[in-house]
Amino acid sequence: MDSAVCATLAARDFDVYALHFGYGQRTEARELRSAQDVARIVGVRELLPLRMDLFRKIGGSALTDPGIAVPAAGDEASIGVEVPVTYVPFRNAHFLSAAVSWAEVLGAKTVFIGAVEQDSSGYPDCRPAYYEAFNRLIQTGTKEGDIRIHTPLIGLRKSEIVRLGVELGAPFHVSWSCYSAEKVACGVCESCVLRLRAFHDAGATDPIPYAVAG
Repeated sequence: MDSAVCATLAARDFDVYALHFGYGQRTEARELRSAQDVARIVGVRELLPLRMDLFRKIGGSALTDPGIAVPAAGDEASIGVEVPVTYVPFRNAHFLSAAVSWAEVLGAKTVFIGAVEQDSSGYPDCRPAYYEAFNRLIQTGTKEGDIRIHTPLIGLRKSEIVRLGVELGAPFHVSWSCYSAEKVACGVCESCVLRLRAFHDAGATDPIPYAVAG
């Protein structure tokens, strides 16, 4: 959901070259299909699918390790209090490194990522300080040092992201957030619960179907 809004926002002002990462996540095939649909609808110039096998081999996350179950979300008040088992260790650093590498080749100066800190799962790689540090790394570790990571959604609540997406005409109907299912979203994992709550709080209707919907 956040990536779909971020892509729509980027496409409003930039020529967009998008990346999709297959990293052994349970819903990899469904997420790729969603990325392809979003890219087509918002007018992405090129979508580059990349595969990373290290997260599946490393394990340690319910998203990539079949031995760790994706839990149902607990009490909503507890979401974000502790880093959940669905956190993929240091994942976004790998994503950003690949994006910056491609940006150098393309001559692009801005890398968008739909990271969200507020009203979310509390992943450590979704904090503003993380991206501030990464921008310093880019400045010292790239040829020109002038590429910047842009996180336009990071300070918004999920309901605000839904409202922004509705305003922009973001393709929510082809987006995918579920951690565990690929045909019909489960409705009970933390990502589904956060998404459903966001649409409810925004006074909007989520256009995708759920096995359990609140």
